[in-house]
Amino acid sequence: MHSTLAYPVGQVLYQSSNAQENSTPAYPRLVTLRLNLNDPNPITQINQWLANYPPPIVGASKDTPGKPFPVPVFQIVGVEHLTKQPVATQRLFLHYLRLSEQYFSTQESSRFLESNLLLWIPRPWLSAIKQSAPQFWRSRTGVFVFAGEPTPAIQNLGYPERSSNSRSLDLGNIEQSILDESVQAELRTAATEFEFENKSDFPVEMQGNGVDKIQEVSPSTADLLKAAPQQQESTNRSGSSSTNQSLSSLSYVSSELIELVIATINTSITQNTEDYLQPQQILLEIEELHEKQAPGEVLAEAYHRLGTLYRLRIEQESTLENLMVAIIAYQEAISYDETSPQLPDILNDLGTLYWMLCRTPPNSEEGQTYIEQAIEFYQLALNMISPQTHSETYARVQNNLGTAYGDLARFSQPSENWQQAILAYSEALSYRTADMDSLKYAACQNNLGTAYWHLGQYNQPIVHLKKAIAAYNEALIHYNPEEEPLKYGMIQNNIGTACWNLAQYEQPAENLQLAIDVYSKALKYRTPANVPSACAATQNNLGTAYWHLANLSQTTKEARQKYLQLCISAYEEAIALAHSLSSSSLSFDLLASYNNLGLAHYQLAIDKSFNGDKATRSQQLELALDNHLQALNGFSKQSEAYQTTFTYVVKTIRTFHNELGIQGQNLALSKVPSQLLPEILPKL
Repeated sequence: MHSTLAYPVGQVLYQSSNAQENSTPAYPRLVTLRLNLNDPNPITQINQWLANYPPPIVGASKDTPGKPFPVPVFQIVGVEHLTKQPVATQRLFLHYLRLSEQYFSTQESSRFLESNLLLWIPRPWLSAIKQSAPQFWRSRTGVFVFAGEPTPAIQNLGYPERSSNSRSLDLGNIEQSILDESVQAELRTAATEFEFENKSDFPVEMQGNGVDKIQEVSPSTADLLKAAPQQQESTNRSGSSSTNQSLSSLSYVSSELIELVIATINTSITQNTEDYLQPQQILLEIEELHEKQAPGEVLAEAYHRLGTLYRLRIEQESTLENLMVAIIAYQEAISYDETSPQLPDILNDLGTLYWMLCRTPPNSEEGQTYIEQAIEFYQLALNMISPQTHSETYARVQNNLGTAYGDLARFSQPSENWQQAILAYSEALSYRTADMDSLKYAACQNNLGTAYWHLGQYNQPIVHLKKAIAAYNEALIHYNPEEEPLKYGMIQNNIGTACWNLAQYEQPAENLQLAIDVYSKALKYRTPANVPSACAATQNNLGTAYWHLANLSQTTKEARQKYLQLCISAYEEAIALAHSLSSSSLSFDLLASYNNLGLAHYQLAIDKSFNGDKATRSQQLELALDNHLQALNGFSKQSEAYQTTFTYVVKTIRTFHNELGIQGQNLALSKVPSQLLPEILPKL
């Protein structure tokens, strides 16, 4: 298709500023655009391309105006890379698709309607579009299924974030992205509690509460086949060439394992093990055991030690090479001794390593395959142990199985997989009591609450949200806020989110007040000094809860003003903290927060019960306008968010005139950037 239809754009012999000039037929009939992951709006990208390369006019003369070339077919590639982006970005893409019908209705935005649009997407995104953008889905003319990757593989070193297929929450007049991104990102993080086997032989254990360690993947890991020789060269330069040469001469150990170990030898990691556990020495020992034709269980034990050494390294540096060495070593151990009493623990560790593998670039695109492999290992482990005789191991594996099912839910059958996660967590809690290990019990209860929260986005929301709140509260009992302040605050935040969610279905006033109470408690521990990004997210959530409470019909006039003021304070705190952080560390949409703050100021100014004088009302309107302009400045002019915010700006200026007369309108217009005035004045 590409060879038949497409021509290089660079061969178009005309200036885009003079669309009336004749051109050659090199104008393409097919244009490939890679989705902009910073603002995933295909419509904006197509319009930008057409603005840069408008269809040339051909056949023009003094007597005839000529005709433009047909608008090309546009194909969008790179959608699958959204899986590596924050949830906010993924939802924004679906949001743009949902708005396509409305967007197409504006003449200046629909120049390509005479053409065709082709999206290359992997199966999980096909399901997401069906569910979240049904109008866009119904507009299709065909679906073509291919085997293989939708886009040629490229090295993408972005951190793979989890996506969400959760049902969108209706936030009324507030921008949708204000709450769910900060909340869901944390809910998913809270759900991740993987545990490795306990081995007293080693001083460092990979604990289930070390969530951040497990998720901190090295963003600089290149493709394994490319990285290995480069790192080997670096090792040679550092004076370790003799060790590498001795390893390269091994004949019994697999070459793949040798190359991987060589690539990791110079990794800068503090070793807490004895010298005899260093990887090169273990490989030499394995080679010697092969030469002596040692029994299988002896070889298995040596491979197991190698795998465990790298499992400990992964606690500090979860690179692709470290993961692969551990996986290969453990699989070798199993192949040489399938009757080892350690087999259930090894299978559990293999399951967790495969789960981690799906989050280590560049393998994230095969995530579903790795997660399914992890589930298979967990289930094999469970088949080999009795919960009555090995209750601790059984509970650990069930907990990990629940987390893997939760991850699988982002690829397929979310409702069914979240239900499987709930079953696994519940089974784990049958054998993991608070008396045995209160912190692990609390972590598993938190995971169970998160699974119920997600399931509530698909069916029986009231039932499942109430169960989520109950599980979170049970977890909270066993966390001492003095000893575990961050986890205590995190679970309070999760309870607040579940209460906010429940308020959309029943007893809104009571549940919103509960959400506000627990968000406020969370902020005692999620402080700007300790965790500024988490503090900002909770402040943002708190502002949303106050907004909804202010807008309930049963809220009194006096209370409404109070809640709006508190809403404004929370948003201002969130925005102030956000400015002290990098944008990548934020889990909520800062521009949406500006808009929401502007809406709160606007509502306060026009509220009939507002007791302030004209000067105070003018001040509120000025603050509303300032915040909307701040948001407008951050949006792409072709985006739907820009158009929405522009509408807010116009509405606020009109209110200046209605409330404060022509002087008020002039004051408002004096704040507007001059380039916007030609667009705004005709609308007043």
